[in-house]
Amino acid sequence: MKTGQVIKAFENGVSDEELELVNRYSRKTMTKDEVYVFSVVLCDNDIDRDYERFTVESLFELEKLFVGKTGIFDHSPKAENQSARIISCRVENVDTKKTASGDDYFRLVARAYIPRTKKNEDLIEQIEAGIVKEVSVSCSVEKVLCSICSNEINSAFCNHQKGELYGESLCFSELSGVKDAYEFSFVAVPAQREAGVIKAYSKNGKDMNMNDILKSIKESDSLTLKREELKNLYSYIKGLEEMSVDAKMYREELEKSVFSLSMENRLGVEKEILKSMISKLSTKELKALHTALENREKDTADAPQLFSKSDNNQSAKNTQFTI
Repeated sequence: MKTGQVIKAFENGVSDEELELVNRYSRKTMTKDEVYVFSVVLCDNDIDRDYERFTVESLFELEKLFVGKTGIFDHSPKAENQSARIISCRVENVDTKKTASGDDYFRLVARAYIPRTKKNEDLIEQIEAGIVKEVSVSCSVEKVLCSICSNEINSAFCNHQKGELYGESLCFSELSGVKDAYEFSFVAVPAQREAGVIKAYSKNGKDMNMNDILKSIKESDSLTLKREELKNLYSYIKGLEEMSVDAKMYREELEKSVFSLSMENRLGVEKEILKSMISKLSTKELKALHTALENREKDTADAPQLFSKSDNNQSAKNTQFTI
């Protein structure tokens, strides 16, 4: 689900074109006095509080798919929760606005209607008063890609974490390849900063991606997975195992090299003590020590064997060693 918010109704009420669109969905012919039409930002291409965003291309895909979809409350699929219906959608660019990543800002704006009935009087009044304004959209996407490496987020080929900085780049996931749009809901808690929308998506019809699974494992006492989700989890674990083997081999070679360079540089430490010290260093610390030892060895090798560093007189350089 991705979030958005109600903008406002047109001051001039319902246009003739909009009333025609409304009557495409109603069984009886509705009049302008019988419908309330309002605008709502369904979602946008900005990074939300969950460090995810739609691509601009996916917004244009949603533009077509959301027409005719219903508006409900809190994503509860009960028939009595149906309160509104979308009659038109458009993607618009806000020229003066940029996303958190510095891109041009685009948003998906819909026009929806609510029948003016006794049951809906309170809802319409709350929309007009700005009490009910946050909405959440539910849809299905094909790809959830990492903004750093462009691989499937949290897959065996991606070890980046959403919300973390890598250099000066923020890691977030991009939702693309929209498969279907289901509904929009009036909600209380927004995920997107500009819209107040709760987001949840499914990939190829599955309910959870790898990030969802790992989060559930961390926070839940029990977890039920579908066959496809279980296969993805197994693939993810196998990928981690392969990377672990590679990392272990790299560290072993690095420890051997550091030990060898330490002995060559005659640090004056007993072998067993030296091995113990090396084993306790992190891989990052080992790498730094390896570089320092290499540079020290290079400096020693570059100095002339009979060069006298204490004598700055170039004409007399090395003469004290003349045989």
